[in-house]
Amino acid sequence: MRVFGLIALLSLPGSLCIQAAAEERNFWPFMVAQTATPDPGAGQPESWQGGGPLFFGKLLPDGGRAEGFRPVYIYQQSAAARTREEDFFYPLFTRRESGTDHRWSLLNLVNYAGPRGSAAGVRRFDVWPFYFSRDTGDRATSYHAVFPLQGTIIDRFGDDRISWTLFPLYGRFEKRGAVTTTAPWPFIKILAGDGNHGFTLWPLGGWRAKAGVYRKQFYLWPLIYRNETKLAEPQPDVSLGVLPFYARDQSAGSRSETYLWPFFGYTHRVAPNRYDETRWLWPFLVQGRGDDRRINRWAPFYTHSIIKGNDKHWVLWPLLRQERWTDAGLAQTKTQLLYFLYWSLDQHSATNPALPPAQKTHLWPLLSYWDNGAGRRQLQVLSPFEVFFPNNGPVRLAYTPLFALYRYDRRAPADVRWSLLWDAITWRRSPERREFHLGPLFSLQNAAGRRRLALGGGLIGLKRSPDRSGWKLFLFDFSAKPDNKASPAASP
Repeated sequence: MRVFGLIALLSLPGSLCIQAAAEERNFWPFMVAQTATPDPGAGQPESWQGGGPLFFGKLLPDGGRAEGFRPVYIYQQSAAARTREEDFFYPLFTRRESGTDHRWSLLNLVNYAGPRGSAAGVRRFDVWPFYFSRDTGDRATSYHAVFPLQGTIIDRFGDDRISWTLFPLYGRFEKRGAVTTTAPWPFIKILAGDGNHGFTLWPLGGWRAKAGVYRKQFYLWPLIYRNETKLAEPQPDVSLGVLPFYARDQSAGSRSETYLWPFFGYTHRVAPNRYDETRWLWPFLVQGRGDDRRINRWAPFYTHSIIKGNDKHWVLWPLLRQERWTDAGLAQTKTQLLYFLYWSLDQHSATNPALPPAQKTHLWPLLSYWDNGAGRRQLQVLSPFEVFFPNNGPVRLAYTPLFALYRYDRRAPADVRWSLLWDAITWRRSPERREFHLGPLFSLQNAAGRRRLALGGGLIGLKRSPDRSGWKLFLFDFSAKPDNKASPAASP
């Protein structure tokens, strides 16, 4: 089996996915359309662009459709028409709608989520960081809170319940039965509930404890501390420090000490996996050896680490970085030069190295190149966004095509399409046909022995078929098919 599964990771940009076998009608800059049907006048175009890359419509891999005006407005609809997405100047405003849910967001600061229409369900509306609300239809689980004036929120931010009045003058935090009351935050805190008790006068000192579970205390935060957890076990976990002179973390099977924190220290662990590490002038000089990891760091000149099969190299940080790992049967290698100026990911089958590799490469901001290892290759020039948003569908639809000065799309060795200046100039070669378009000014097509040369998008031209001995002049033939019969207005 070929490595067709690599397509999922390489995720070819939707802006480049045009079927090379489709018919093309080129009236650039007004419209360039690719139609998969034999008759370009039948059915909907598989993809089209107008105004250069600004206006567009295209079929999605799931059979749905996307269209819009880049980068102002993008609309996507699934094949079943139960999922709709709208973006206005993404990520300024986004709207998502499914069969039962509806949500929208303004810069992820003003957010709404709830059921469609008047259906029953939980509705949430937030205006960060000032207003938070949830309406469940039950007063016990619903809330409306105004920060920092007054309010209560439930099951958010890692707590069961958070209440405040004129915060930071007063706050109350509940989590698994433990209640922390602060007035004012963070200087005075009182802990109680479910066996927990404690008091904090920050930053002078504080303590908290639960019998048989934990004890924690600090003085002159964060300089002096001692934390003990897992008190019911024969050897509790202990973390203590008198910074910057000394710090120690100790648990069953592990001990780590640091002197002149954080620069000098060591770690010795025998369980669950053996590991020994020595640190000089951390984080620059680190040496570690163990059952599942190995670290050799001489930063910033050279670093090599192997942690649970993940092999990383740094050379002249942050100049060159290389990482190797295996996941889901794929041996992967990522290479980066200055993080994003050059970025490359190669994939091979870990079980069958003879299979062709897959590759994704970015040379920012000049180009992006994709090879899925199964015969599909694509290249785009320019490409300033793909290296930063490799899996972001709205960015690929709204912004990536705006910079596609040149595109190359190969579906098979003999099935290739080239595009220059947003389809102003296109050239396609496939086993069934060959064609060249210089916008609507000039086109040349050859399919099954039938040839067509047209000027002005079909105002005038010549065509030839196998059953004719020579070329025939035509007028007003706007069809993209080279074997179309002459229209009534055509020259005899």
